Amino acid sequence: MKSSKKEFIAEAEDLLEESQRLILEIQDTFSSGLNPDTINALFRTMHTLKGVSGLFGLQGIMQISHALEALMDDVRLGKIAVDDTVVAFLFKNFDLLKNLVDIISRDEEEGDVSSCLQDIEAFRSSRKGRPGGAADETLIDQSILKVLSEYEEHRLKSNIRDGKGIYLAKAVFSLDTFDTALAELTKTIKTKGELISTLPTSSNVPDGSIGFSLMFGTAAPAEEVKKDVKFDIDVLVPPKAAPQPAVPPPAAAKAPDAHLKSTSTTVRVDIDKLDRILNTIGELTLTKGAIKRIGTELVESYGHSQLVYDVHKISQTLERRLAELQDQVLEIRMVPIGQIFTRLAQIVRRYSREIGKQIDLVVFGEDTELDKYLAEEIVDPLMHLMRNAIDHGIEPPEERKKKGKKEAGTITLKAYQKGNHVVLEVKDDGSGINAERVRKKAIEKGLVDEDAELDEKEIIDLIFYPGFSTKDVVSEVSGRGVGMDVVKDRLSALGGFAEVETGRDTGTTFMLTLPITLAIIKALVVRVGNTKFAVPLTSISETLIVEHRDIQTIECKEVFYLRGEMLPMVRVNKFFGIAGDDAGRSFAVVVGFGERRVGLMVDELFGQQEIVIKSLGDYLKKLRGFAGAAEIGKHEVILVLDTESLIDESVVKQKGGTYV
Repeated sequence: MKSSKKEFIAEAEDLLEESQRLILEIQDTFSSGLNPDTINALFRTMHTLKGVSGLFGLQGIMQISHALEALMDDVRLGKIAVDDTVVAFLFKNFDLLKNLVDIISRDEEEGDVSSCLQDIEAFRSSRKGRPGGAADETLIDQSILKVLSEYEEHRLKSNIRDGKGIYLAKAVFSLDTFDTALAELTKTIKTKGELISTLPTSSNVPDGSIGFSLMFGTAAPAEEVKKDVKFDIDVLVPPKAAPQPAVPPPAAAKAPDAHLKSTSTTVRVDIDKLDRILNTIGELTLTKGAIKRIGTELVESYGHSQLVYDVHKISQTLERRLAELQDQVLEIRMVPIGQIFTRLAQIVRRYSREIGKQIDLVVFGEDTELDKYLAEEIVDPLMHLMRNAIDHGIEPPEERKKKGKKEAGTITLKAYQKGNHVVLEVKDDGSGINAERVRKKAIEKGLVDEDAELDEKEIIDLIFYPGFSTKDVVSEVSGRGVGMDVVKDRLSALGGFAEVETGRDTGTTFMLTLPITLAIIKALVVRVGNTKFAVPLTSISETLIVEHRDIQTIECKEVFYLRGEMLPMVRVNKFFGIAGDDAGRSFAVVVGFGERRVGLMVDELFGQQEIVIKSLGDYLKKLRGFAGAAEIGKHEVILVLDTESLIDESVVKQKGGTYV
């Protein structure tokens, strides 16, 4: 993809994300009074997207943006009143724009958007002429209306209709400082109400000065306005509503001199460029290892000579600087998870309205940092969990009231660091998962035998099976049997895993555990027979030596009693069908957390190394048990074990054919 197109996609995604935030703000305020600044901001984002897409020759996006810009122009001029229908229509079309941007990112054609344009035009026509009550025209001097734009006239009438007073501030400034002085006056007026119009005037303005007439609306009485705004004030229309306590303006600060230098110190960097830097660091890591090996061989051959000492010193310096470079690049890739939480908050507010449920969202740990790639990859799994909580977990208000709960359900999003992992929790205070219902559905779908003996945890884990759903009716939010399997598959691909805690009528908590980064990791190199493998250290809790005579078999599973607890064992050589050492004992690498722990039986441990995991490619990506490949030592390629799939094989999936 061309760099120019990447720039467009990044710009378009920012504009669409900002647009959705503004729509949500409109949705939350239209019943109590719209903020005209929010309406104007949404109008401007559409105008900007229209211009950017036109610059790149993307006609479909440009035409839809132009049509939505016209729709927002009708809204800002009061020709269309905002309600739930308008908000839903805007959401639908912004989703369409996001899909078009996704299509462009895949280097595909936009397609025909004529039906969408007709839909927007038909909607505009059907909604016009539905604004609120009209303002009293006799209160407005016609000479004033003549100098106002259509938008300013609309805002003037809206303020009068709301019972606010209309005031005219006449200000004269020196030409040297009028820009900063006018900005301060504008700021003061906006703390009192809405600035409707700013017009230059030449009446009674001395030489070397410039005058302005600022019209604004506020519910504050004239005495209060004249006290706070230190200029000549004319009352055009007195306020009708009861005066509201005005917020005192902040202390005026001296405005800085105008300059062209940007105050931002950030730059937007394509993640692919950082990936290429990490690949280079990975190659340098191999070079560092080779230099250390050469140093060791020189000591064996020539002893501790000055030359050997110099090689050792260079090796130490390279290792230290390389570690610093690696940490700095990884730090650049880290982003606060709060960016993702903001998007999820939009989903909660949007879908809760669609299905008529009241949802309170509580967020903790927004500053927790995660690798940018992981953060983006985890968005879809989190979205599925949020939608699942809204539709399946949180009960309708009437049902919650009967149970003695507050009518509004609560969804809690939490993020925190745990060692080299980040844990993301999605918790609801709904009805919890009905294990018996899950079991019945699993039997109906043929996932388990009717006489199968499963504990509650094994039953709950069935919700991650592809196509599984307890929802009898398909809705826009969930019920199609897709989502939970996406969560599990995506987590497994990222080297993470999911755990579920649930209680009847107390709610459900999904805990997603992810490594902080996938870029460069430490791994334990092991040998099974003549084959070497790498096991990520982030998934290892301990290693030990196991005598084969101490391994027992329970329900066709091999287990080892470790400090009084039963630890399932996996013979790696049997799992992959390779020959292992014929010995009476093995090394066991314990991977996983909590109840999801297994011991991987291997023949030898070689110690830890830093590795860069490379993808196996599309042809081998579905190969069971492997997370990728890495290069070590003298350019030796080894496979990296996918510990999550090995845990699934031994802990979750039953050996006796109960379910697969």
